[in-house]
Amino acid sequence: MNFDIDIYSDGAVIEDMLKMKASGIVTGFTTNPSLMKQAGITNYVAFAKEVLDKVEGMPISFEVFADDFDTMEKEALKLASLGENVYVKIPITNTKGESSTELIRKLSEKGLRLNITAIMTLKQVSDTVEALSEGTENIVSVFAGRVADTGVDPLPLMEDSLKVCHKKAGTKLLWASSREAYNIIQAEKIGVDIITATPAILSKLSMYHMDLNELSLETVKMFNRDIQTLGFTILDVE
Repeated sequence: MNFDIDIYSDGAVIEDMLKMKASGIVTGFTTNPSLMKQAGITNYVAFAKEVLDKVEGMPISFEVFADDFDTMEKEALKLASLGENVYVKIPITNTKGESSTELIRKLSEKGLRLNITAIMTLKQVSDTVEALSEGTENIVSVFAGRVADTGVDPLPLMEDSLKVCHKKAGTKLLWASSREAYNIIQAEKIGVDIITATPAILSKLSMYHMDLNELSLETVKMFNRDIQTLGFTILDVE
């Protein structure tokens, strides 16, 4: 299957990352602290170095851990030094709600590849793009899935964000926090540059363009297998 959108695998389990790489579906990877916690990562730098060795030059994003901007800057420089294919993830604010735009500006002026994360408003997109230096390569990650979780259609936000991002060469829009495989189709239709999804979601692409009658039959067979496993009866056996 071929898509016009770049698909990144989102996770921190190296075995899953290698499976996604081998599938030929993904063109890059993203990670975050929550995914690292779930994966039981205990040494961040060791994990990053191992991953970089195994993804062999494919773009990958590693996020800073600090909450103060001075330490974030030091962490960003260290992460960026690990490889030319590293995009350093900087949250759009710290936990106090203070904007990261000045740090973004400073790091971008140094030529770092950045992935600005946890963005959920058009103003945050605009502030981010304005802070990025001309001639640098960057990703703007808008959490479309989390926006949808609030009951708001994320498509208008993504369409407007795309226009803002494409005003600055080298800046790509990423559809983050995907919830289902159809998000890939949605993002592709409006021209989003990148979408990131977990291996669990990406595995559903095996059903892409599957005949729905066939899928219906497979679903019934799945129910039947589970019924046999349960061993339940509804009618009393005389």
